[in-house]
Amino acid sequence: MNISDFSRRQFLRSLAFAGAAGAVGTFPGISYSAAGDTLTVRFDRELESLDPGYYVGGHPANDVNWGVMPALIHYGGDVGWMPAPHVESIVVRDATHIDFTLRSGMMWSGDNGEVTTEDVAYSYDRMLESEWKGDYVAYDHTEIKDKYSGTIVLNQPFSPFMSATLASGTGIIVCKKAVEAVGGKYTVEIPATCGPYIIAEHRQAQSMKLRPNPDWNGVKPAYENVDCIFVSEAEAGALAFEAGELDVAKITSNAYARYLKETPPNSTLTVAGALQYMWMGLSTEHPKLKDIRVRQGIQHAVDLDSIFQGAYSCTAEPSAGIVCPGLIGKRDKAGYSYDPSKAKALLDEAGVSGLTLTLRTLNAQERLLSAQIIQANLGAIGITVEIIPLDSGPFWEMGQESKGETWKDLELWIMRFGAGTDPYEPFQWFVRDQVGVWNWERWSSDEFEDLFAAGVAETDPAKRNTIYLRMQEIMEETGGYVWLTHEPEVFIHRSDIISHFAPSGEMILNYFKPA
Repeated sequence: MNISDFSRRQFLRSLAFAGAAGAVGTFPGISYSAAGDTLTVRFDRELESLDPGYYVGGHPANDVNWGVMPALIHYGGDVGWMPAPHVESIVVRDATHIDFTLRSGMMWSGDNGEVTTEDVAYSYDRMLESEWKGDYVAYDHTEIKDKYSGTIVLNQPFSPFMSATLASGTGIIVCKKAVEAVGGKYTVEIPATCGPYIIAEHRQAQSMKLRPNPDWNGVKPAYENVDCIFVSEAEAGALAFEAGELDVAKITSNAYARYLKETPPNSTLTVAGALQYMWMGLSTEHPKLKDIRVRQGIQHAVDLDSIFQGAYSCTAEPSAGIVCPGLIGKRDKAGYSYDPSKAKALLDEAGVSGLTLTLRTLNAQERLLSAQIIQANLGAIGITVEIIPLDSGPFWEMGQESKGETWKDLELWIMRFGAGTDPYEPFQWFVRDQVGVWNWERWSSDEFEDLFAAGVAETDPAKRNTIYLRMQEIMEETGGYVWLTHEPEVFIHRSDIISHFAPSGEMILNYFKPA
């Protein structure tokens, strides 16, 4: 290794651990090897909430919840899901009825009694009023047969309900008694847990320790302890793995490209999936962007190939919409193309010159590089762009009306959402009642609303494909979207570890085991 390589590694390592361990790069009380009973993994951001109805989904919230909370099913198995360790049985009786029986004797933490069918009904009924109600669009109610048995009743046939809803993070079961006692919702302090692990310690932006639940009477995980280290700088996560300080680490596209050429000794690369979609959003209501010709001009000004190569080292698939690779409704081509001359002509037609805009993004490597490329692209047509990098807390709140006034100032932003295994999922965030929640572009369409309902009810794959293609056309026609990429969710881990990932890119930690 030459001097410059060494300096870069030292710099990134200190950057990764700043605030968590200081310059020394060590974490008191955290072990660094899965050789014994402890698995050490990387969390890439702090937790804003663990409430399945009101959280920012995906990693790391789901990683924690699947280890400490009950569920009926988890990802895995020949049909895409398998019974969770909390159930005796679960059977899809017919297209609208799912019968289940919970294991008896599963105790909630604190003085909250057993996990019962009433908790299941409460959890799923509660989702109908939550920020994630789109996941439950086909859910009607849960019939309570007895303390441990019940039937989930759907309002229409919807085959992805198992893998796209119950197996996802929104399928988590909460304790009715405990949640009601704290006012009906919570953030990172879970009022009652029941899983193979408990949260033994949580140091803000530093680490989280999962330890054995002494009251757990089910199958015990292979790794008794899980130490989760918060390493927000992605490249530093790869370096921490190389240094032996992590057993499992999510890595950047840049690290992925590097490891494809030469994987570190005794390590394995796993692509958990590519169910992510990234775009640049444009506010359709902001005075600077209200003229659709300005938004369309920006669509034509962004060079996707440069982003694909410069920010993602050609490891991410260029995007033409929100439906991810391998799913019904995936678009092959956007309705606009990179054409700076056309972009400038649209601005001239709108009578716009000397435009200045802000572009907000998470403070992450690929996104900052993407933002810099977009900044240069828009500069070439006379638009001055100021990049505003943000940490995860303020970033995820900036477009939500309930979180403050920042939504009024939003102009451009780079956004990435994760999806599941059915194409209906990403569309739920852009329906009318998501304006001011997650539809930050702030548009609505009667046709889009009708098609969303039709797509859920439709069972014919060809017809669903037509529906979802048209829905993405509607989104694009608003001028509110510049499609960017579908990022792969890539992990590097020790070769002597058998991993278990959800297709949406989260770790199901209680299924990890030694090879």
